Amino acid sequence: MAREVRLPQLGQTMEEGTIISCMVKVGDEVKKGDVIFEIETDKATLEMESPADGFVKHILAEVEQTLPVGDVLMILGEKDEEIPQSFIDSLKSTTTTPAGEAPAAAEAAAVVAAAEPAKPEPTKPTAKVKASPRSKKLAEELGVSLAAVTGTGPGGRIAEEDVRKAAASKPASPSVAAPEVKLGETIPLNRVQKITAQKMLQSKRDIPCFYLTVKADVTDIVELRTKLNKTSPSKGRIKISYNDFIMRAVAIGLEKFPIMTGQLAGDTIRLAEAIGIGLAISVPGGLVAPIVKDVNKKDVTRIARDSKVLVEKARSNKLAPTDLEGGCITVSNLGAFGIESFIPIVVPGQCSILGIGQITNTCVPDNGNIVTRKLMNMTLSVDHRVTNGAYAAQFLDFVRKLLEDTSTFE
Repeated sequence: MAREVRLPQLGQTMEEGTIISCMVKVGDEVKKGDVIFEIETDKATLEMESPADGFVKHILAEVEQTLPVGDVLMILGEKDEEIPQSFIDSLKSTTTTPAGEAPAAAEAAAVVAAAEPAKPEPTKPTAKVKASPRSKKLAEELGVSLAAVTGTGPGGRIAEEDVRKAAASKPASPSVAAPEVKLGETIPLNRVQKITAQKMLQSKRDIPCFYLTVKADVTDIVELRTKLNKTSPSKGRIKISYNDFIMRAVAIGLEKFPIMTGQLAGDTIRLAEAIGIGLAISVPGGLVAPIVKDVNKKDVTRIARDSKVLVEKARSNKLAPTDLEGGCITVSNLGAFGIESFIPIVVPGQCSILGIGQITNTCVPDNGNIVTRKLMNMTLSVDHRVTNGAYAAQFLDFVRKLLEDTSTFE
């Protein structure tokens, strides 16, 4: 019996998706759970699984085609079943299903790829990787794809030592290069840029912000980070960044000043149930801010591990919708680009965003002497509908004091 495979709604805000690649061809047999399409949404690129067993009888969707949620992508049927052309034509001419009225997720499941990006036009999904649970957990912590690890155990099974060797030999993530363009060219916006433009316009139009700036003395944090990072990554130690310390301090601050987690909901302010912090990441063609979850319950090492996984996923275009949900605040750090301070734009749905500048050697007075300390500018943009200047100022000052006291991170 013929069965329609429709584009599912992969997140509350998804209204359409673009077909990046089709993993099967007409005549192929597929099993329920086999990957059949790679779909790009407004937030991530996902692998779509077949909702049922069957043989591919017809593929209506085309690569690079953008379709609304609920549109028919493919028809499955029995091996020798003939699908009337009139039925196919009727599907092509049928009005598409409005967003939000798509079949249930069970009818068209989609999952995020845990392996490397899919190769063009494979006829069968790749085999499962053999690895122990501890090896899988270690690979996730170190940001290593098991598909790229050579197993030395029985039957090619991946051991923990295999994962560590792969992590040690893995090249550093390349910096995001500027696009190669020439003066006078017209450059089309990609989907990430379009979504970013819409969100930023919404923020500037609808959110009345005020801005607070403070300098934090992070001399001791610099020394602590250097000490912690002396341990070789090949021994399982994740390299800790300044963002990891900042997110830890911000999370503690949000616990003490919970209104900073709030969102305006009619005549009420709804406080977050958990503390998730967005981390702004520059990716080819745009900017994303995935959420590190439950930051207040983690030490800086765990925060660093989780951040590394999100950065890897972001730069390989493999973020899931859940990676972008649940944020209370976002941290945006431009210090690596030599920026001393800047005013970031609040992400809609969050109360504030913290802009971090570069750490600079600064001469400061100390008991009648002049000493050199490492100072860092922090600028907080805040939704004035949710909180006031005095409350936000106390929050920012508290975060500054936490960053100046290394016992916060012990």
